[in-house]
Amino acid sequence: MLLKQKRLSPNGLWVFEAAARHLSFTAAARELRSTQSAVSQSVKALEDVLGVKLFERVYRGVRLTDAGVLLQIGVEEGFGRIEQALERIQQQRQQSSLSLMTDFSVASYWLLPRLPRFRREFPDIDVQLLTNHGDVSWRDSAADVAIVFSNEPDQAGRLRLMGEQVFPVCSPSLLQEAQGTSESKLLQQAPLLALSVNAGQRWLDWPAFFQRLGEGRKDPTPALTFDNYTLLIQAAIAGQGIALGWQGLVDDLIAQGFLVEVEGHRVATKLGYDVVDTHPATPTRAKQRFLSWIAGERITP
Repeated sequence: MLLKQKRLSPNGLWVFEAAARHLSFTAAARELRSTQSAVSQSVKALEDVLGVKLFERVYRGVRLTDAGVLLQIGVEEGFGRIEQALERIQQQRQQSSLSLMTDFSVASYWLLPRLPRFRREFPDIDVQLLTNHGDVSWRDSAADVAIVFSNEPDQAGRLRLMGEQVFPVCSPSLLQEAQGTSESKLLQQAPLLALSVNAGQRWLDWPAFFQRLGEGRKDPTPALTFDNYTLLIQAAIAGQGIALGWQGLVDDLIAQGFLVEVEGHRVATKLGYDVVDTHPATPTRAKQRFLSWIAGERITP
């Protein structure tokens, strides 16, 4: 009640603590990015409220009075407890929050449909999702976990989420229009939908796909090229051509009838999506819960 009765200013106590620690109004002002005059006035106001002197002026500085020593001890203890409380609050927040980084395709077609299950199991964990259309530069990121396209599944801190299996997909209407045409012939004749080089990164493009498949195409030039996979898939759903579908990304769309696989033309590589613990030296409860959960969501060959 004394603080309220005396109308002590918390800022005045803060200024006093700095001045008492440095035994200098000038040094305190420098630390607080203030002026020596402002520090002196704040201390004088605190002394007026308490009715006692807290400092005595000495050569090149100040000295604490007995009352000043008592107040310094109490203020340091109080500020120390406040700092400890703030650290605990911050730790609790970090333990209950999770930052995920991945590309937009995985976020849209694989992660978001599954996140509700994770949220139901761990409703106290707040999830922040960071995405882009290009390379996932997780090494310089503050994200807790990254899902990245990689050819290094066996490194420490990594979990292979799904291997790269690629196959042509198109709309059911496009396949229906080609009735009487073999699927191999459809693959040779239908318009091709492709990702630009920057968007595709190390993903298979059409020339590499045909090469691995052991089949050629007279004109493999794409009819439409997109800078992100979401737009490409939307074009395929709209019947504008054939796209390359990735296992794990288009499975739900096929199950829901938006896309169909042009069967008999699957290609598998050693690449795939990995789950990376970006900061293994700083484990948190939220991160450990997510890593354990996502391990059960892996797509096995």
